[in-house]
Amino acid sequence: MRDEARNTEVPIDWDRRGLPGWCYHSPSLLELEKNELFKTHWQIACHISDIPEVGSFLSFDFCGERALILRDRDSEVRAFHNICRHRGSRLVAKEQGKCANALVCPFHGWVYNLDGTLRGAARPESFPDLDKNAFGLQPLEMEIWHGFVFIRMRPGPQPMVADLLAPIEGEIAAYNMADHVPTDGMWTEESPVNWKSIRDVDNEGYHVALAHPALQDLYGSTYVDEPYVDGVSKSDGRFTPTKGRRWAVRNYKKFSKPQPHLSEHLHKSWLYFGIFPNAVIATTPETVLFYQEFPLSVGKSVIRSATYRNPNEDRQQRAARYLAARIDRETVEEDIQLTIWSNESMASDSFEGFYLSDLEYGVRSHHDHLRRILPIYNVEDTPREDEIVKLNASLSAEAPK
Repeated sequence: MRDEARNTEVPIDWDRRGLPGWCYHSPSLLELEKNELFKTHWQIACHISDIPEVGSFLSFDFCGERALILRDRDSEVRAFHNICRHRGSRLVAKEQGKCANALVCPFHGWVYNLDGTLRGAARPESFPDLDKNAFGLQPLEMEIWHGFVFIRMRPGPQPMVADLLAPIEGEIAAYNMADHVPTDGMWTEESPVNWKSIRDVDNEGYHVALAHPALQDLYGSTYVDEPYVDGVSKSDGRFTPTKGRRWAVRNYKKFSKPQPHLSEHLHKSWLYFGIFPNAVIATTPETVLFYQEFPLSVGKSVIRSATYRNPNEDRQQRAARYLAARIDRETVEEDIQLTIWSNESMASDSFEGFYLSDLEYGVRSHHDHLRRILPIYNVEDTPREDEIVKLNASLSAEAPK
């Protein structure tokens, strides 16, 4: 196989095994994943339209960390740890909102300016003189890319977002995503599986024909996956020329119309751009959206998503967007069931591992990316829980640089 668009060779005789089953049920491994994957890689926090005005904020929790995104008095977007410098209280309790001109800690009333500097402590006479900058909110590494706000809890192996996503810049730019506005706000749903099981299902289209009747009706055999290359993957589904057998698909094809800002091949395509380790930016002619999954525990994850639309949407586009969302929601529910079946099998003694199709190279290439970060994934036999951290460190030291 060959991916012509990105000039990547897909070997014919490749290892068809996925990660060992124990990797999906190990608490010690999950702690490594939180520290070495989720906290050191770029995460999508929101879109700039989620914080439209001075004082607008959005809080975002994952893997024991608390992030706060807000607009300062100059309308600049800033990102901080959502932690008061006094006693570590959650500074902002709501997930989204607007403050007048300052942030007030609900615990003891310390006040912070919108640029993160400390305005003042309650009962200041009870403290020595406080440096307003030194006791300001701790900033997060942040980058805005086509309207999406990316944050990183601490430095990691990925380059800056613009460099990381440079391979998809050309297609993404056509959607004018920075000008989009929210539809229904943030959406979250818990799923009783390991986060990797969610990503495994999402990283391949081999199952679409049987498991997703609506998607099969929409783009059938036109769906193509590309492997992860340097942290980025792509999948492309183009509408079939038929009317569509299902009500939502038939009417979606009827109402979806060419967008003047899109090139011709994007008028009738749904694209999915994977961003290692756990996020996707997806596009339709009517919308852009992101979704990502985070671990809550070994056997529980949260899926987080938001959808954005063209600001000058007409009635026909609104109808098409509603129908696209209906198709997508049906697909999500089908995928959740697939992840449950797959995830529970890996706890069985009879599970002997994956045997991947050529059409599932997206799964394998994602696993390869994981192995480069945590070589413990290469251990086939289940290690003892109290040995995993030490064994991973040893394997990392032995790995070629």
